[in-house]
Amino acid sequence: MPLGKGHIARRNNPYGEDKVSEACGLFGMMSTTGKVFDGTNAIRAITNMHDRGNGLGGGFAAYGIYPEFREYYALHVMYMSREAKKGTEAYLPEHFKIIAGEEIPHDDKHAPPDPPQLMRYFVAPPREVLRQEPKEQDNYVVQKVMDINTKIEDAYVFSSGKNMGVFKGLGYPEDIGRFFRLHRYKGYIWVVHSRYPTNTQGWWGGAHPFSILDWTVVHNGELSSYGINRRYLEMYGYHCTMHTDSEVMAYAADLLMRKHGLPVDVVASIMAPPFWEQIDRMDEKKRNFHKYIRMTYGSLLMNGPFTIILSHSGEMIGLTDRIRLRPMTAATKDDMVYLASEEAAIRVVEPNLDRSWIPMGGEPVVGKLTPKAMEEHEVSGPRDLHGRKDRGADL
Repeated sequence: MPLGKGHIARRNNPYGEDKVSEACGLFGMMSTTGKVFDGTNAIRAITNMHDRGNGLGGGFAAYGIYPEFREYYALHVMYMSREAKKGTEAYLPEHFKIIAGEEIPHDDKHAPPDPPQLMRYFVAPPREVLRQEPKEQDNYVVQKVMDINTKIEDAYVFSSGKNMGVFKGLGYPEDIGRFFRLHRYKGYIWVVHSRYPTNTQGWWGGAHPFSILDWTVVHNGELSSYGINRRYLEMYGYHCTMHTDSEVMAYAADLLMRKHGLPVDVVASIMAPPFWEQIDRMDEKKRNFHKYIRMTYGSLLMNGPFTIILSHSGEMIGLTDRIRLRPMTAATKDDMVYLASEEAAIRVVEPNLDRSWIPMGGEPVVGKLTPKAMEEHEVSGPRDLHGRKDRGADL
């Protein structure tokens, strides 16, 4: 017999507090050889961590799912009103060439309560933008996404990358997966999140993953540094419309890795840096490096407990705070890399692992496509400031 709402509230808040302090559930799986597979196992894994959520948000990110449109930006948009759809569909042709547009396929039998209208558009920037460098094309798309999300009421672009997509909503993730028919999509990276909203209300747009271009973040934790992180990102043109710490992590990744070209180990040192007492014990070269990083990017230090899975085309990265106040387990099997809040979620998908371990706090776990797989999926190798492709440790 299902528990009543009052019983659930008492169980989650035994002291009668009005704040729900629980743990989100994270899971990610990736084929480093670029093998594609449907969303069934991602749904199975997150279902095994059902109690880490409460039905107030669930979502998936999948990479490699739109090979026939891989050259175009895939905009997934939520409309909370008919006026929002009308305004957005007037805005898009003025700023993009629309290749295709349709309602995102879904199964009404598994529909959560009161879903918004969900559309997707495959678009290309105008010809004069296409003549520019790819980085400038991305900047153009980011600007237009921010315009829609801040200027058109009741419209929210929640996914905007190439050959990938975010699918999220209000409900348990297993229900969201069935609603979006994710067993019909095939990708080489699947990331999923079961949400326990900490400081923001549960609603369709507030579910994870948070995304900009092909960068997605799923997050378990709570950042006390949200205010300074947000103000820093707003200086670079990002608008944090969701008012949540998870959103700033996605924008910080876009700024540091795409715009500034920093390698993942440096980004980890920015978000989860060593303590000053550890820096003081380092040799002079390392000590000077970390001091420089702290002086330059101190406002993007993520203070507080967190575990994130950060993904983009060709790469999946796991990172925890410096003292591991939120859990993460990593594992490998043949060409597969797994990240999860609980090892049990991994083993329900793959019982016979080659290796499983608990990463050290602040040390990234990086899975990435092989060079051959990058070519097959037409993924550009990410580069650091010196033009080198290799970033972080291969698994």
